[in-house]
Amino acid sequence: MDVFDSDGHEQVVFCQDRDTGLKAIIGIYSTALGPALGGTRFYPYESEEAALADVLKLSRGMAYKNAMAGLDLGGGKAVIWGDPAKLKSEALLRAYGRFVDSLRGRYYTACDVGTYVQDMDVVARETRYATGRSVEHGGAGDSSVLTAWGVFQGMRAAAEHTWGTPSLAGRTVGVAGLGKVGKYLAGHLLDDGATVVATDVNESALGWARATHPQIELVADTDTLIASDIDVYAPCALGGALSDDTVPVLRARVVTGGANNQLAHSGISKLLEDRGILYTPDYVVNAGGVIQVADEIHGFNFERAKLRATGIFETTRRLLQLAVDEGVPPAVAADRLAERRMAEVGRLRSIYLG
Repeated sequence: MDVFDSDGHEQVVFCQDRDTGLKAIIGIYSTALGPALGGTRFYPYESEEAALADVLKLSRGMAYKNAMAGLDLGGGKAVIWGDPAKLKSEALLRAYGRFVDSLRGRYYTACDVGTYVQDMDVVARETRYATGRSVEHGGAGDSSVLTAWGVFQGMRAAAEHTWGTPSLAGRTVGVAGLGKVGKYLAGHLLDDGATVVATDVNESALGWARATHPQIELVADTDTLIASDIDVYAPCALGGALSDDTVPVLRARVVTGGANNQLAHSGISKLLEDRGILYTPDYVVNAGGVIQVADEIHGFNFERAKLRATGIFETTRRLLQLAVDEGVPPAVAADRLAERRMAEVGRLRSIYLG
């Protein structure tokens, strides 16, 4: 893979510590709006090339997410290559923290798939550029709380656009993944009067649903879920949920979920539009988590962060209207808004302040 031609990334850093087994890649897509912010994914990739491809895609997505969230932050992401169940240790996380610190604030890290609040507490022992820490260690705690809240706000805006009312009451929502984000989203939906159908590959997540919300209908797998009679589909697990195989059988009229990179490729946006399915771009509606950890940089205040995450409702309404006005899919409208902000605000950074 030619990194220089991949997507115009500013910086890609390969990090290795043989003693702990650490192999990590940090991707910084853009610092036009400010230092790059994005989580660390700990995952057993099939190859180094697969790990690199993921970090490049994710860091670019974070630049657009942070721009659309109105944050003065650029986009970055990191991946640690390996099985966290076998490889994760205090020494490895601290070694990783030292590599983050070596970038001197160009990149702030946080939690992602395979990393948790407790891990960020360890990373933070070696760098001040770790967010998503526990409350006990001066952080904001679990960022999935506001991620789910933001997804719910985006779904409300999509419901208003589709059915004329910003509520999911009386609608059936299919949630794929009851992990960090999905479980909180399911709670918001039930409180709003929606019927929830869900699935998860993790038995403990299913057990949580049975014990906490027995009214949730659990189905065998994602294929069953998307073919069900649902109004809204909420992918809340790994990316690529919307593909050439899944979109043709999807029965929902709206797709709004917490997963990153939901479109398997760029052509899926047009396929969804052709089928009359409204897709709210994932990086817009799932920005609540990054809003939460960004607030931590300046001294966390939950109510302030939640108020900003609630603004995802208005942001989603605005981009959906822009999509109608310009005759383009919502994903294209969102990209245009994000690119416009990065260009306009980024240009101001060239004004010398002495």
